[in-house]
Amino acid sequence: MWPCVCRPEDDRVTEIIAGLYMSPLEFLVLLGAVTLVVARWLPAAARPRVTIAAGAVLVPSAIVLGVVGVRWQMLPVLAGAAIVLPFALSPLLRRRAGRTAWRARWWQALPGSVACAGLIAAGPVAAWAFPVPVFPEPSGRFAVGTRVMQWTDPHRPETATADPHDRRTVVVQLWYPAQKSPASAQRAQYLGRTEHEARTVSDALARHVGLPGFLVDGVPHAHSHSVFHAPVAGGGGRYPVVLFSPGLGGVRTQNTAWAEELASHGYVVAGLDHPYDSAAVVLADGRTVNSRVVSTGDPEKDEKLGVGWATVRAADLSFVLTQLGRLDRGEITGPLTGRLDTGRAAVTGHSIGGGSALQAARQDRRFDAVIDLDGYPYDPTSRSLHQPALALTQGITPDTDPQYIPRLTKVLKLNTVTSYRLTIPGAAHLTFMDGPLYLPPVPSIVGSLGRTDGSHVVAATTLAFLDTTLRHEPDDLAAVLSAYGDLSVYSPDHSR
Repeated sequence: MWPCVCRPEDDRVTEIIAGLYMSPLEFLVLLGAVTLVVARWLPAAARPRVTIAAGAVLVPSAIVLGVVGVRWQMLPVLAGAAIVLPFALSPLLRRRAGRTAWRARWWQALPGSVACAGLIAAGPVAAWAFPVPVFPEPSGRFAVGTRVMQWTDPHRPETATADPHDRRTVVVQLWYPAQKSPASAQRAQYLGRTEHEARTVSDALARHVGLPGFLVDGVPHAHSHSVFHAPVAGGGGRYPVVLFSPGLGGVRTQNTAWAEELASHGYVVAGLDHPYDSAAVVLADGRTVNSRVVSTGDPEKDEKLGVGWATVRAADLSFVLTQLGRLDRGEITGPLTGRLDTGRAAVTGHSIGGGSALQAARQDRRFDAVIDLDGYPYDPTSRSLHQPALALTQGITPDTDPQYIPRLTKVLKLNTVTSYRLTIPGAAHLTFMDGPLYLPPVPSIVGSLGRTDGSHVVAATTLAFLDTTLRHEPDDLAAVLSAYGDLSVYSPDHSR
């Protein structure tokens, strides 16, 4: 359990405390433990008072922490405190009992102090490397609401199972402009509708990427800025829709920071779970559908598998657009009836989700724009796009798949309208999702743009593109995009 005695929506205070991503209670334990180690090296007159004060802070805080739940990141802090505490208190107790206080010489005490200090320091380092994610505040004028829908396509068999009567089901989370909720309103759980669902999904994601689940055990306890089932914003306006497909094994919530930013600016974002592809999908009846997609490591075989996965995802995206249209017309009941402008729709995705978005746009002209977030195009045909396209890519390195940029460039050049490819310096593949908020800030993993700057760049560039293509707001799009990286523009005449 995430050990914080504050309200979930106030968890962002963990980021404020010295940038350590620790709760106030954890920080008190850390402060008490550090002070106990330091007290040994203070002048004799100050040592007793400092030791008593440190113990008075450490012991109650550690007890409360044990009651509300201890994160693994705090275990080395508690271990260091447990080692140093008897040595710190022993001289005080001996004096109180009228006995001579024994004190080790400095050269005897130094190794123990250094060892305890190292243990204690490991706690905040671990908390910094694997924090509970703190989501950036959306910058738009709208508050953000969210809700989860589950839809079954009666016309499409589920190809991942042997049951001939099984039909394709997708789970969709909507982020939408909402009325401002009271400060006491519960903010949406990250990764799921409930903490149990979030834990299920978090464990599945960790298994999918080969990480021990405990390393990211803080992620399911995070809360975003949206509020489940918040009333839709007033005014009666209709909002453009943006569909999102996650990466391979990814889940509908993996780009929550981006989705909330778009929703705060007047878009409805629909993030999809793709059952048997997403790491874990918790259905309305409580069943969990785990991923069955496995990369073979053979480029040719993986290419064929990717085509199949992208084809299913593209069909999912078209189906969800149809369902959103039914929701807007009132054929599906819900508070967003009459508020969705499916005549202004964009399809987006990350990684294979980006490739699936390109494929969906080729197949379904109802999509008016397409955004590919560092996704490899899998459609083997040479069909043209007919919608404005934006492809955001990470910095190109010697490790980049040599076929990636040529394949993507070919797709963009085949477009009958202007397309854009923006290479963002300092970005890595996971920059384009929420990963930098809770993974170690290692450039090869999450890029070098920091915890939130990458999210800001992705949101700013995609918003500029969507405002231009869906809302037709006059702007020099190329100038806006080029401020964030290396821009290539592909016009219908193929000039740059």
